[in-house]
Amino acid sequence: MAAYLLRRLWQMVPTILGVVLLVFFLFKYFGGDPAEILGGLNATPEQIAAIRQQLGLDEPVWVQLGIYLKSVVTFDWGKSWATNEAVSNLFATRLPATLTVMLPILVLEAVIALPIAMWVAYRRGSLADRSIMVISTVALSISFLVYVIVGQYVFGFQLGWFPVQGWSDSTWTNLITYAPLPVLLAVAVSLAPYTRLYRTFFLDELGHDYVRTARAKGMTENTIMFKHVLRNAMIPILTNIGLALPSVFVGSFLIEVFFSIPGLGREVLLAVNRSDYPVIQAIAVYLAVLTMLINLAVDVMFKLVDPRVQLK
Repeated sequence: MAAYLLRRLWQMVPTILGVVLLVFFLFKYFGGDPAEILGGLNATPEQIAAIRQQLGLDEPVWVQLGIYLKSVVTFDWGKSWATNEAVSNLFATRLPATLTVMLPILVLEAVIALPIAMWVAYRRGSLADRSIMVISTVALSISFLVYVIVGQYVFGFQLGWFPVQGWSDSTWTNLITYAPLPVLLAVAVSLAPYTRLYRTFFLDELGHDYVRTARAKGMTENTIMFKHVLRNAMIPILTNIGLALPSVFVGSFLIEVFFSIPGLGREVLLAVNRSDYPVIQAIAVYLAVLTMLINLAVDVMFKLVDPRVQLK
């Protein structure tokens, strides 16, 4: 196991290097001139030149690349071009709000979708199965923006159960007051595709010979479903969860904007609008590293779920 982990970590190095170079050259040659954007429409050429010199954009490309690589290695991304706030402090202050919303979403998606999918797969063709599949299909056809508008209107304005916007310095207050509504809506959106997908995984396992053999031996249905079917279906389920984790963090951008949550996602959108390259480059690199680490963790979990899996 240790040798496999070391080999996988070493293999990440060229991938990370490729991502770093891609991000640098994309922003360098296709992102527009940050000096012109920061200077505004009324800035004179002299002011734009001064901004470019202040940001180091007048240096040769190889010098800028060296500075960028140093920032990646040292985790020191400098300061935001728009707010002059240290990027490290920006991450430290905004990330807790993002995790306060995203972690409950990740947990609830799996905890709710898995038993529902297993239940309808076991009752394939029944009225309950068909009804849930119809509801899931309808839910898939509705935009997340509709969920947000309807959810804020019904639960926030009409019923008054949750505040529509707001945030505080207390994590517990945020969890019980401000996070429930965005978490509820995000989970409602994700339940439909996950339930349909996990149901397919369970149905595939229920069609295998080992299920018929287990039933012929007199095993109970609970033992078959939870000890055998669930365990074998966890391989594709874990793969899907691993692929979905980065997208969940990307989806937090919209949630934080709609609910005015001072998280990292909203800050990234503001950085994009302001062409704040240090912030955008940092989040792009960190998201790529997070994706690779999640893939590694999922591969290790394969071994824990099914001892027959060989990590090579």
